[in-house]
Amino acid sequence: MPDSYIIEVNSQTAGIVVRNPEGYRFFASSHRFNRLEGQVFRNAREAERAARRLVNGDLKEAA
Repeated sequence: MPDSYIIEVNSQTAGIVVRNPEGYRFFASSHRFNRLEGQVFRNAREAERAARRLVNGDLKEAA
């Protein structure tokens, strides 16, 4: 299983997630996704969903 993934939303790079012992930590690649910075997700798909919700304005809590 890879140790990192690039997260994209609508062809825009949101950031990367890097696997660590707690899960996958998010590192934002633009200010638009700073609310997710440093959050830990169970997997890359969960991080992608959170980034998508943020873009769609559906994100009340980041994770």
